[in-house]
Amino acid sequence: TLLLATQAEIVVAPAMNVHMWQHAATQTNVETLRARGVQFVGPDSGFLACGWEGAGRMSDPEEIAAVAELRLGPRSLAGQRVLVTAGGTREAIDPVRAITNRSSGKMGFAIAARVDVESALDMRSAVLDRLDSTDLVVKAAAVADFRPASVADQKIKKESLPEGVAPTLELVRNPDILAEVSQAPGDRIVVGFAAESEDLVPAARRKLARKGCDLIVANDVSREGAGFDGDTNAVVLVWPGGEVEELPLLTKAEVAGELLDRIEKLWSERS
Repeated sequence: TLLLATQAEIVVAPAMNVHMWQHAATQTNVETLRARGVQFVGPDSGFLACGWEGAGRMSDPEEIAAVAELRLGPRSLAGQRVLVTAGGTREAIDPVRAITNRSSGKMGFAIAARVDVESALDMRSAVLDRLDSTDLVVKAAAVADFRPASVADQKIKKESLPEGVAPTLELVRNPDILAEVSQAPGDRIVVGFAAESEDLVPAARRKLARKGCDLIVANDVSREGAGFDGDTNAVVLVWPGGEVEELPLLTKAEVAGELLDRIEKLWSERS
């Protein structure tokens, strides 16, 4: 009766036995509620309180809170198409080995969901395929600067090499996706990221000038709590014209929120 009377947005996070969730009556009711505008979070799969395993586990509270915040919060970027890249790339050496970097992708995933790619060239193709219809690009990915010039068809076996000799890798430069996107025709906002271990702000300013984007989000990966793999980050926002804004140590979800707030303001000013 409370839900029948409310005019508020409704988000449901189901939790029940797997057979209850899969029952035709439940699924019919869920589809009816969705048609009326009710949003569902989960359920997830896993071990259930009843002892069974399968769909019916309540989603994590953090996920429920994130969906509620998105559903109830301001929508100043509503209708805009946002493209986010995240994580490191893997550049193949042979069918077994690859060179990569330590980026986990957590910062980018805190901003948006993902389409999986592997190499820098894969990422470039995925980005350019979507660029024409995109209003905002956030390049949080740590794209490899170099890749092996050639990829072996078969695994390079240690026993096929002279004793004590390691294979020599010839590297070639990968395309500069951020610069390419920044210089592409169109009226879009482009945000880049810079992970540095020293000389943070000067390095970010140089990158901003080279790439030509609208904002660089820089972080010192040597700082405790701000490196790869963790759930927190401390960033400095570097704007064209020399303006610098330093944020305190925050969770990556909070950094994402702060960043989107700045992007919303930038979008409003440009509009």
